Amino acid sequence: MQSKGSGARFFGMVIRSRISTLMLSMFATFASLYVAGRLWQDAENRVYLAKELDRITGQDKVVMSVDDSWKIIECREQQKKLSALEMELAAARQEGFVSKHSSDSDINKNPKRRPLVVIGILTGFDHKSNRDAIRKAWMGNGLISNKMAEQKGIIIRFVIGRSSNRGDSLDRSIDNENKLTNDFFILDNHVETPEQLPNKTKLFFAHAADKWDADYYAKVNDDVYVNVDAFATTLAAYLDKPRVYIGCMKSGEVFSEEGKKWYEPDWWKFGDGKTYFRHASGEMFVISQALAKFVSINRAILRTYAHDDVTVGSWFIGAEVKHVDERKFCCSSWSSGALCSGV
Repeated sequence: MQSKGSGARFFGMVIRSRISTLMLSMFATFASLYVAGRLWQDAENRVYLAKELDRITGQDKVVMSVDDSWKIIECREQQKKLSALEMELAAARQEGFVSKHSSDSDINKNPKRRPLVVIGILTGFDHKSNRDAIRKAWMGNGLISNKMAEQKGIIIRFVIGRSSNRGDSLDRSIDNENKLTNDFFILDNHVETPEQLPNKTKLFFAHAADKWDADYYAKVNDDVYVNVDAFATTLAAYLDKPRVYIGCMKSGEVFSEEGKKWYEPDWWKFGDGKTYFRHASGEMFVISQALAKFVSINRAILRTYAHDDVTVGSWFIGAEVKHVDERKFCCSSWSSGALCSGV
């Protein structure tokens, strides 16, 4: 009886062993199929990437890892971009658009992406209603303005100088307003008078270029409404042009009769035809970083005329600068596709 029981137990163990072996074999088969499939897929990817690399570089066929392929492609693209930037920087330094005191360490001080544009809205002491309307319509204030700067790279500031009676009620009212809104760019070395508008525009570009490392700097009047998103999209299309002057280009009569609204004291410099050269309309225009740096470096010798739009145009008329007649900046024609509107 004992012998029979032992035989039965042995037989059961054999059966269980065979079942376990069968299960293990099935599992191993499925695992092999899975691994083979993955290896086949990886092999196909390797061949594809190798062919693509051969097609791009023209080199002999070499099979390499997927990671190495992507790294080589990425490195070559970055190298092209770096070489282009180095050539632009060298050209800018040679032509006097970059300060001699700038260095490579200055470029690496701020690792964050540079702002797209700094918009300076030129305003006056008695234009608070205009400023409030702009804040409500397109500029925003507080968190909205900060969010626009962080997410879209658009920095907007009201630009104003100081009263001729430094520290008077006019200065105090601006300081108090700025404490509430924190959206002013105050030019402490500029006296706020209507006839000094061209100099104010020059100081804005110079000081803004010193303060912010942006792609563009824009001057806007405080009676102009701007579609900010369309504005940013338009500027992005010109990022490949390092020295660009963008605006609604125009020319017009030079008024030589003193007492007229648009009187130009230096009228005789514009020739017998009394016609201005092409320049961007004063409602809104943009210059690239290289040009803003040029203004900053040469601010002491850049002369001004009676009007700020003519003044800025005169700085670039004899320089290697790309003039862009951007009709979207013609603020008096909102209905025809302009991204701004004068009121």
